[in-house]
This record gives sequence, C-alpha cells and structure tokens, in this order.
Amino acid sequence: MTEAVISLNNLQFTWPRSSQPVLSIEQLHVNPGEHLFIQGKSGSGKTTLLNLLTGINQPDSGQLSVLGFDLPAMSSIRRDSFRADHLGVIFQQFNLLPFLSIVDNVMLPCRFSKRRRDKAGNLEQAAKQMLDELQISENLRQRNVMDLSVGQQQRVAVARALIGNPEIVIADEPTSALDTENRDNFVDLLFRRANEHGSTLIFVSHDQHLFNHFQHSIHLDDVNLAIATSAE
Repeated sequence: MTEAVISLNNLQFTWPRSSQPVLSIEQLHVNPGEHLFIQGKSGSGKTTLLNLLTGINQPDSGQLSVLGFDLPAMSSIRRDSFRADHLGVIFQQFNLLPFLSIVDNVMLPCRFSKRRRDKAGNLEQAAKQMLDELQISENLRQRNVMDLSVGQQQRVAVARALIGNPEIVIADEPTSALDTENRDNFVDLLFRRANEHGSTLIFVSHDQHLFNHFQHSIHLDDVNLAIATSAE
C-alpha cells in the first residue's frame, strides 16, 4: 500500500479569540504524484488549510503528517526548514520580488534550502534552463519582473516553485485573474511540469470550472465539519 504524502486525521483549527473552529476535518489523505483540486467558496477555510499543510499555522488538535513528518511536533525553525526543503508554493499574487532579477527570483527557494540547491545542480544554469522551457527568453529576463505580463509572471512563479524538485507543489488560487484560455493553458502547463518532476500537486481554488482538469477533487464543504456546524 502506498504511503500518503499528506495525512490528516481529526484535525481541528480555531483562530484565537474565536469560539468556533474554522477547520474540523476527520480524514484527508493525498497520495504521491496525485493532482488534487480543493474547491471551496470564499471563507470556507482554503487558505487556513494551506497554512496548516505548509506549517505556517499549527492545529489545535489532531494528526497532521506531511511526507511522513509530524508537523505539529516540530519547532517553528524546523517547520520553516521543512517548508523550504520540500514544498514549492505558487501564491495567488505570485509574490515575485521586484528588487531581484527574474533569474534570482527563480533561484530564491534554493538560497534557503541546501537540499533543493543540491538537487538543482548548477543553480543559475538550472534556473535559466527552466525559464527557457517556460518560454521566458533571455531577452525577457533582462526586464524587471514587474514589467512582465501576468502570464509571464505566472511562468516565473511556476519555475520558482518547481526548481530543486520539491516533493509537493501547492498552488493557491493562481488563476483568479485569468481569462478562460489563459487559465486552462496555465493549468495544463503546471500539470506537465509537475509530472516531469514527479511532484504531488495541491491546487486550491473557488473556480468550479477547473474541476474537469483534475482526476481527484474534493469540495471543502464536504470534508470540513466546521462549515456544517456553523450552518446549523
């Protein structure tokens, strides 16, 4: 039996000074190489779930294992190191740094992780090769990252998330500002690159039109008991 790369059991999280949990999940398991689409409306707990999976926040109770590591048992420093070593994150607003070159933006995760830096090999060469594959030409790389189109910034964000072959790639609503054609092209591109690098993909969105792109999907309303409780 394949061991899950992400395993949640009886997980609960409540914000400080709140009387009601925002997340209460009995069970959620993600297998290696799986492409999982997590759908949910605004306020359903999607970002909170991602913050738990990446170790930014800790659950109040329950079991949370990522790649066999017990995240709640780790110190904050160890969780930061774990996140840098094993997770590639594509943020909704991309979070590219305007004071860094495009190549430096891509290399940034490997500056914080020897594990990913070693897997990348020649870091600058790996970053440039990935940008070439994603059609960010040498000419484009001379620009400030903020001068790129939205689609080009997306591809830089994908390169940054995938460099050093992280085991898990997490995409937090990165298509919210895109039209249908660019959205579909972006998802296809992300799938292709994740498959090439053997990464598990967690894609979080409220956009139900993305449902058909994924073999595996869940709606947070169906697994988050806190939503049902608050609706009563």
